[in-house]
Amino acid sequence: MKIGTQNQAFFPEDIKEKFHYLKKAGFEGFEIDGKFLVDHLDEIKEAIAETGLPVNTACGGYSGWIGDFIEERRLNGLADIEKILKALKEVGGKGIVVPAAWGMFTFRLPPMSSPRSIEGDRKAVTESLRFLDKVAGETGTTIFLEPLNRYQDHMINTLADARKYIEDNQFENVKIIADFYHMNIEEDGISEALHENSDLVKHIHIADNHRFQPGSGTLDFKKYFDQLKEDGYEGYLTFECRVRGTDLEDEYLKALHHIKEALCEKGAAL
Repeated sequence: MKIGTQNQAFFPEDIKEKFHYLKKAGFEGFEIDGKFLVDHLDEIKEAIAETGLPVNTACGGYSGWIGDFIEERRLNGLADIEKILKALKEVGGKGIVVPAAWGMFTFRLPPMSSPRSIEGDRKAVTESLRFLDKVAGETGTTIFLEPLNRYQDHMINTLADARKYIEDNQFENVKIIADFYHMNIEEDGISEALHENSDLVKHIHIADNHRFQPGSGTLDFKKYFDQLKEDGYEGYLTFECRVRGTDLEDEYLKALHHIKEALCEKGAAL
């Protein structure tokens, strides 16, 4: 398994400086904003060539959700994701993280009545994934379908929810991204859910139970990593978290050390 990260405000702004910083810090991949990748493709290619640090995935950077209530936004989002997948192909990226939606509606907060039926939700998401599955096949990339917790989305909340979309439609280029923060809220057991869906889980987001940096909360990362090892997972563990503490950069690097320790076999040196 390799460790990646999304961007943080305390990283250098200059693209090449950012890549050098991440390589020196000990990260093995960068999960980039999709729009940033498209807009700065040549500079990012140069940074990858200079540092050897890969852009393994993209997350965000599109203008509409695959399950958007507004059809124009949904279609615009799909067009944006297609551009991002083509850019990922050019840099050797694996794929893009895509939830059904984020912050659009939840049954857990008022008004608690969705403007669209459950059947309508499923139709919109399925049509989007059908289109993206084809584009991903053409670009040699993957759609990483992300379940979010019930307070951030009402459509896909568990790994089993994501699995159903994939199996029902026999998608070949849609896989599951497992996010420990969301799983901590939605799954009966993180290890159990990872094991039951190990054939489709091809990307991981890590944060602690409260969405802050790993090691600052209660999650047992070693337990979950041991399960992933047992199931043969060989993908990325990508930091997607907020950071808190007096020195944010120092806290982030401590979190990286914490994750590396959790990955080590008992008694092994880092």
